[in-house]
Amino acid sequence: MDVQANIQTIVGIRFQKVGKIYHFDSNTCTDLKPGDFVVVETSRGRQLGEVVHFVEDPQPPPEGPWKPIQRKATPQDLVLRQVWHKKELEATIECRAKAAELRLEAVKIVASEFSFDGSRLSFLFSSEAGDKQDLRGLRRVMQRIYPQSKVEMHQIGPRDVAKILGGMGACGLENRCCSMFLTDFSPVSIKMAKEQGISLTPSEITGMCGRLRCCLIYEYEQYVEARKELPKRGKRVITPLGEGKVVDVLPLKQAVYVELDTGVQHEFLKHEIQPWDELEALKQKAQAPCDRHEGGECDCGKNKPAAQENGADANEQEAGAREAGAGAIQGPEAKRNEGRPPEGKPREGRGKDRDRGKKR
Repeated sequence: MDVQANIQTIVGIRFQKVGKIYHFDSNTCTDLKPGDFVVVETSRGRQLGEVVHFVEDPQPPPEGPWKPIQRKATPQDLVLRQVWHKKELEATIECRAKAAELRLEAVKIVASEFSFDGSRLSFLFSSEAGDKQDLRGLRRVMQRIYPQSKVEMHQIGPRDVAKILGGMGACGLENRCCSMFLTDFSPVSIKMAKEQGISLTPSEITGMCGRLRCCLIYEYEQYVEARKELPKRGKRVITPLGEGKVVDVLPLKQAVYVELDTGVQHEFLKHEIQPWDELEALKQKAQAPCDRHEGGECDCGKNKPAAQENGADANEQEAGAREAGAGAIQGPEAKRNEGRPPEGKPREGRGKDRDRGKKR
């Protein structure tokens, strides 16, 4: 049994120049490489896409198995796609005119897309009302104009509109990020702007689409990590120039602005300051009694608790009293034994008298 035949080869395929990447099973086409064009079946019919990359160690998708690649695109398919692509602008202009005739003022026709063989025609529109619009009448009109294609209407959001239209960004960049390299839109919140210290005026945080700028997420994680190592605004710190309060934080610079008690503001780097509460905690810890050595001698550099110190003093006094009492009891006996020679040794005077008596 050939083991390689059972291994799925998954490739990423893109249908637009800067579009989302979708994954397909390429076991039916074994000679693919990045840059090749293939024909696949999608929810919008048969589409022609470009192979972007191969997926290593793919995980099964939750919605079901990968769809297979039908075949590799031929030169005729590529020419056919160019022919229908040129008709898209004409279809968009025609659809806008019909929408105006039907007085669909809340609907804006953004673009149109033909499938590579012209079997489907999709109109992309946005609505200021926000709710779903009833465009069945407009779809029927466009179906009569393009009977060879299946006409569909798809509503898109303001970010997709800005991506399709392109143009200069709100920051002055010649081409918008979404039109240059963003293949998908990530959720952006106002918290990201606050974390980076950006002004919350609408002109500073909104893009040409009227939504929060996608670039707010670019450096958000770096700011979050950098702020973890710095004190927050309003915290008191110890600086080389004295105590003060943090009035501003510079995360990427790893520095803070501190208003000293004298009223003067200075910028200090992270290693030049020490949080006031941490310093106070260290002082209290240094002054606290030692609670790790209940018995024996303490050599950790701290004093024992007061109870242990009082107990030690009482023990010392009791030992001294016992020694004093023992000395008082042994005093008379010691006096009686005074002058007695040690056992086994006679007194020097009496020994001499006995010797003299024997001689006589």
